Amino acid sequence: MESSALVSFSGSAIHGPANSFSSHRRCHRLRLIFFPLPSSQQPLMFRPRRFLAVVPVAAAGSQGGPGRRAYKLSQAQQSSPHIPVKEIASAVAPAGVFLAITFVLWKVVEKVLIPKPKGQPSRENQSTVSGMKWSFSPGTNLPMGNIFKIERDSKQKLNEFIKELRTFRSVDLSGRNFGDDGLFFLAESLGYNQNAEEVDFSGNGITAAGMKAFDGVLQTNSILKMLNLSGNAIGDEGSKHLSGILMGNSGIQKLQLNSAGIGDEGAKAIAELLKKNTTLRVLELNNNMIEFAGFASLASALHENNSIRSIHLNGNYGGALGVASLGKGIEGNKSLRELHLHGNYMGNEGIRSLVSGLYAHKGKITLLDLGNNEIGPKGAFHVAEYVKRTKSLLWLNLYMNDIGDEGAESIAGALKQNRSISTIDLGSNNIHASGVKEIAQVFKDNSVITTLELGYNPIGPDGAKFLFEIIKFHGKLETLKLAWCQIGAKGAEYVADALKYNTTLSTLDLRGNGLGDDGAVCLARSLKIVNEALTSLDLCFNEIRDTGAFALAQALKSNEDIAVTSLNLASNFLTKYGQLNLTNNLNPAVLELSHCAICKIYFVLT
Repeated sequence: MESSALVSFSGSAIHGPANSFSSHRRCHRLRLIFFPLPSSQQPLMFRPRRFLAVVPVAAAGSQGGPGRRAYKLSQAQQSSPHIPVKEIASAVAPAGVFLAITFVLWKVVEKVLIPKPKGQPSRENQSTVSGMKWSFSPGTNLPMGNIFKIERDSKQKLNEFIKELRTFRSVDLSGRNFGDDGLFFLAESLGYNQNAEEVDFSGNGITAAGMKAFDGVLQTNSILKMLNLSGNAIGDEGSKHLSGILMGNSGIQKLQLNSAGIGDEGAKAIAELLKKNTTLRVLELNNNMIEFAGFASLASALHENNSIRSIHLNGNYGGALGVASLGKGIEGNKSLRELHLHGNYMGNEGIRSLVSGLYAHKGKITLLDLGNNEIGPKGAFHVAEYVKRTKSLLWLNLYMNDIGDEGAESIAGALKQNRSISTIDLGSNNIHASGVKEIAQVFKDNSVITTLELGYNPIGPDGAKFLFEIIKFHGKLETLKLAWCQIGAKGAEYVADALKYNTTLSTLDLRGNGLGDDGAVCLARSLKIVNEALTSLDLCFNEIRDTGAFALAQALKSNEDIAVTSLNLASNFLTKYGQLNLTNNLNPAVLELSHCAICKIYFVLT
């Protein structure tokens, strides 16, 4: 092994040879130390290394004698270097303990004071797959192999969708969440479509950019008759793109754009479409954000359009002014048949303006939906005047307004003269017994009305008495809904008595009326009598217990000619004993028991 030498001098100078030093002067010392040079090949094992050491020995001299310097040359084994282990350990140990305690405390504070956000995975559960590429784009934080697999699966699904579009007449692709990219992939197949007449793309995460996928496709497609894009946030921009494309379409008759984030600007674009398109028959724009300006634009389009049959604007923000402008537009239109304006806050003034437009309408309105529009007795008066005059209206909805007994009286007076309306909804209008009394009188002369909704009105047992004493022998009522009308067990007696004689009522809804066992027993007695009309009876939420349910079961079992096919006893107070009695007293082959919690049982008789 090669060595290097380091020579160290102490003192200021060396004066001559060593033997010339004065005995009175301290001799200078010279140290010669050899160090091993680093080798290019390090040994695998440590071996003892030998060093050549020159050890100086202090000169000893007697008084007056010459000093003598001696050197001792020796070859010795290298000893292990002396390292102060104890001193180092005593210094390092406290520092290590301090760091360990600090780390533990930090972790505790992190977990206690900084909780993890909900839905975020912990570090322990995160994958550490090599080659993973992270991105803020959804679905890209996956290993490359998984990404390719997902792409293959997605393409396979899209190919299946394309096959459906090319094979079936009606294709439902709602809720698949294929987004804009998927729509571009699928839209091409519509360009060569020869089969699909109805396509549902609702709820797929499509945006305004996706509407461009139809460009060059729908202009040439004359087979497609219905296109549903509801539940996609296409907004105003998407409406503009789509409207421009459909101006050249000659096939689509029904367009559904419900809950699509469309505002006034989008409505304006659709209005321009209505001015030029002559094939569209049904337009649905429910639950959007269309206000006065949008309503005004659609109203102007109705002046020029003579092909649209049904407009759905439920759940928008037309208000009194918007509805008034729409009424003006209806005046000059001849084709409109159905007008859906549920939930537009029109109020009494709005309904007055709308009815004025309906008077002048040159066509035949068959359906009018005015529910949830803050209409009071004054507004009901204007509706009643229109009902007296119309000869085409078949369906009238005034649900969830506040016409009260006064408004009910106005409507009843109009229905006595009307001979076209077959379905009327007056539910949730704060009508009491006196209002129902006026409505009941209608059925003495009117045999056209077949469906009446009076649910959620506090008519009480007296209201039930007025109504069922009339329909016992009069009218042609087939469906009667009296849910949550507070008729009680006393009211059930009038219902039971009428069922013994009525020959037209097939569906009766008595939910939530507090009938109890007494009311159920009354109904059971009437069901023992031959009744060939009643097929559906809904008695859920009526506090019926085992006794009442058992009586109903006995009645249905004893009457072999009974026509009831559906009996709803859900959400009553039946125990397992009551359930057992019902199943034992009814033929298991025709009884389907929905297994749910006690007191929540539903029976279906088939």
